Amino acid sequence: MSARILLVEDDEKLGRQIVEHLTEAGLEAQWLRDGGTALGMTPQNWALLILDLMLPGAHGLDVLKRWRSQCDIPVLVLSAKQDAAVKVRALELGADDYMTKPFWPEELVARVQARLRRPVLARADRVDHGPIGIDVTARRVFVANAEIELTKVEFDLLHALAMRPDAAIARSWLVQNVLPPERDGTERTLDVHVSRLRKKLGSAGALLGTVWGIGYKLKREDGA
Repeated sequence: MSARILLVEDDEKLGRQIVEHLTEAGLEAQWLRDGGTALGMTPQNWALLILDLMLPGAHGLDVLKRWRSQCDIPVLVLSAKQDAAVKVRALELGADDYMTKPFWPEELVARVQARLRRPVLARADRVDHGPIGIDVTARRVFVANAEIELTKVEFDLLHALAMRPDAAIARSWLVQNVLPPERDGTERTLDVHVSRLRKKLGSAGALLGTVWGIGYKLKREDGA
């Protein structure tokens, strides 16, 4: 069965072009023209969301925020806005990728296919990423089958990154969702935890990458 892709794009010409390329690639695409309708969709019915930002009915960032609160399926944002602040905001809200218009549809399809090859792991009891294994239920972490001891924050940080492998996760999101709120954590505090986590992961620590100006990600083993 082909993966089901939801496209939310109000540009008729671009929307038709994207649907045609997705269909030619063997993917099943449904196309919505407004953000208001997308807000009412059930995210779990889809394998990936392609989302424009400037939409009638509801802004794309509002759609992204609603969907991300309900599920962890990949979200690829399309936008004519090249402002770094807009891109960072989209990533803060949980976008996995961001493409600026104009773009080659072939590149979009390639990014969609690459993202679909990376499983959504957020709800799994066991998360494996290269040599790193995470037992979510027991809150245990293994590197090359050898258990390592992590603090609560270090475990939550690693798990958060593994939930969306190879996606850039904004530092501000990690501060808000990983660091203990009662300790008034800052991005500098987060950096310290990341540094300690890298050391504890040993050789696998190289997979915990810095995305300059945005945050961190758990990279693929090939370093791409």
